[in-house]
Amino acid sequence: MSENNSENKFTESTTEPESIEVSTPEFRPESLLETVSDAEVNSRISFEEFTDERTLISHDAFGNKQMKIKVLEVSDENPPVKWKFGDRVKVTKILVTIKHLTTQQVEEGEFDIEAIERELAEKRHYTSTNRWIPATDIKNGYVVGSKHTRLISDASALDYIIF
Repeated sequence: MSENNSENKFTESTTEPESIEVSTPEFRPESLLETVSDAEVNSRISFEEFTDERTLISHDAFGNKQMKIKVLEVSDENPPVKWKFGDRVKVTKILVTIKHLTTQQVEEGEFDIEAIERELAEKRHYTSTNRWIPATDIKNGYVVGSKHTRLISDASALDYIIF
């Protein structure tokens, strides 16, 4: 922190609250896939609900294409080692949208990651997909851009996606 922010320190309160109940919402994979409806678009949203569009987009190496991945289906499988990695969901189907920035052309494709993973393991005897995505990295039904290569690595290896 810089020295200019030193005057913005919080002061501790001397009074303690009588009792505080902390409730954690129940984790449901289906709720991650829900998007904002058209009726809610014009309503105010809280800061915690706000998602910057730039965090959902990844770019190719040359900066000519943008990719956005929407989660269509998740598995109901329980994650192993929840205490170590936190709440995660296993993604099975995605919708990939690629926008060519030079021509403004948009391409979309639906991929069954589970089937692609099996196909790659059968053909090339390995797989590199990690379909377990932290629940916090899915915003409004879209995967955060930093997790895109994790989901499309097998499809890219089989030349289903050229990005």
